[in-house]
Amino acid sequence: MGDPLDALRPLMAAHNPPLDAVIVPSEDYHQSEYVSARDKRREFVSGFTGSAGLALITMSDARLWTDGRYFLQANQELSDRWKLMRIGEDSTLENWISDNLPNEATVGVDPWCVSVDTAQRWENIFAKKQQRLVQLSVNLVDEVWKSRPPAETNPVIVHPIEYAGRTVAEKLTELREKLTKEKACGIIFTALDEVAWLFNVRGSDVDYCPVVHAFAIVTTGSAYYYVDKRKVSTEVNSYMEENGIEVRDYGAVSSDVGLLASGQLNSASGKSELTASGKSELTANGKSEVRENDNSRIWVDPGTCCYALYSNLKPDQVFLQQSPLALAKAIKNPVELDGLRKAHIRDGAAVVQYLAWLDKQMQENYGAAGYFLEPEGTHKRKHVETGKLTEVSASDKLESFRASKEHFRGLSFPTISSVGPNAAVIHYQPESNTCLELDADKIYLCDSGAQYVDGTTDITRTVHFGKPSAHEKACYTAVLKGHIALGAARFPNGTNGHVLDILARVPLWKYGLDYRHGTGHGIGSYLNVHEGPHMISFKPQARNVPLQASMAVTDEPGYYEDGNFGIRLENVLIVNEANTKFNFGEKGYLSFEHITWAPYQKKLMDVSLLAPDEIEWVNTYHSRCKEILAPYLDESEMAWLKRATEPVTAV
Repeated sequence: MGDPLDALRPLMAAHNPPLDAVIVPSEDYHQSEYVSARDKRREFVSGFTGSAGLALITMSDARLWTDGRYFLQANQELSDRWKLMRIGEDSTLENWISDNLPNEATVGVDPWCVSVDTAQRWENIFAKKQQRLVQLSVNLVDEVWKSRPPAETNPVIVHPIEYAGRTVAEKLTELREKLTKEKACGIIFTALDEVAWLFNVRGSDVDYCPVVHAFAIVTTGSAYYYVDKRKVSTEVNSYMEENGIEVRDYGAVSSDVGLLASGQLNSASGKSELTASGKSELTANGKSEVRENDNSRIWVDPGTCCYALYSNLKPDQVFLQQSPLALAKAIKNPVELDGLRKAHIRDGAAVVQYLAWLDKQMQENYGAAGYFLEPEGTHKRKHVETGKLTEVSASDKLESFRASKEHFRGLSFPTISSVGPNAAVIHYQPESNTCLELDADKIYLCDSGAQYVDGTTDITRTVHFGKPSAHEKACYTAVLKGHIALGAARFPNGTNGHVLDILARVPLWKYGLDYRHGTGHGIGSYLNVHEGPHMISFKPQARNVPLQASMAVTDEPGYYEDGNFGIRLENVLIVNEANTKFNFGEKGYLSFEHITWAPYQKKLMDVSLLAPDEIEWVNTYHSRCKEILAPYLDESEMAWLKRATEPVTAV
């Protein structure tokens, strides 16, 4: 087919009113980071395949905004009809529109694919020049996407209590207490992982994320689950009934939000959700007025709720605040923590099996010195076509090791298996027809993870099978030092991830080096691999939520040299209460527990740059790796791990 830009522009011109621009977000109706094939509208129009980005199409221009993880990738994937806009360096989308489009310009967007926060931010900027955000009733991209994949009809699966740790009844009771406290009669949930977590269900509608396309509304008396009913078996329907949840059609959520707003949303029992109380209340100016339905506020998370549903509500009846489930889901219960630890042990075993296998293949097929030895000069290349290893064939082998483990359900994101210059592309995704062959003279970075019924994993290791340069070693060691500094930190309760982020960067800053991504993200319990609301990052939103005991978060500094190599080291950590000698300010202190188990490559370390306590940390961690993974490895794999974890000695 031709370029989608040429098909879209006539539709923009024919729209009533005619559109000066159309915004195509990456997100689906649920503001998801990862979306199903049929929701990849931004990818379809632009050709850019990264998970984050925003496309703007005017009658004469096409621009794509994305963040630092994707600058290199976007440059490679965008045609010359598109201009890359670098988030954090170039003008924001809304400012660019305000500055470059005429007064009273009309800008179209599908209101289902944009959050309340984002839409309102755009509207505020556009208002300066009387520009208008137009909510499209039909997504124009869908109109021109003739080969758009069909909707998924994968079954809803109940997530058993032995993995969930808490019953739906407990979660609903706690949620309703929060509704009552905030004088809200109901709450709308659109984030797929929140709906899945609340009702203890999972699915497979989105690759890598065990979620179902569904909405939920919970009131003080009822609960509703909006889903394609073809996905709901008789057993799941009974489960929902037992938990007081009414299953409704996915498409009914819009009209039901309208009914909720007017107090007419009825459950199957025929009970209306709202009761008027007519209490007298002091307003901001001190006057007394009677407000109907004093407890009639409707809670909406402005960061995740789509603008389409919000638009069915009156602004003065909406309570705009982060979903109460965001934090509840992030603070793992003991069963979830136990599952995460166990999943990471099996996952660590798979990674070690992979590294041992890869080491053997590189030596046998490529004449490489291997994981442990540094050759004199370059390796002796062998031409063995049958043993050719590529970024894709290697990552497929890693997946096979994981697939052999108990409770495996799939990968948690596309494996970043990257050699040399590709490793500098932060979210590189190899394709079988364009990927590189493995090369013993270049760094290999592998960032991967899996979904297990008892937990979600995410690990990065960077290795070299030949002779790393002094510069590569210095960079690897700086990343390792930052990784250790963050992972070994102790800090008072109330500390946020914005404060901690610097710990991972200081060793790099010493050399004038840095990286363009955050240092840590939350991780789900057999849910999304990226989970908020907490994060460890230089981004301002990392200030919003302090780290708390029982949260899980990654520790993943890196360094990327365009055209040459990339380095990243990543473990998952659990936040625990720390046993400190003193307790200044009576705040209580926190520390991290590493739950990822796989060795760091000693050959890539410049030991002269490591302090004695850092050497001790590596040796202690390696000793634990050996001990924890032993039951999962055969004799030859264990022999490899013993060698990989031999003590590092100071120079």
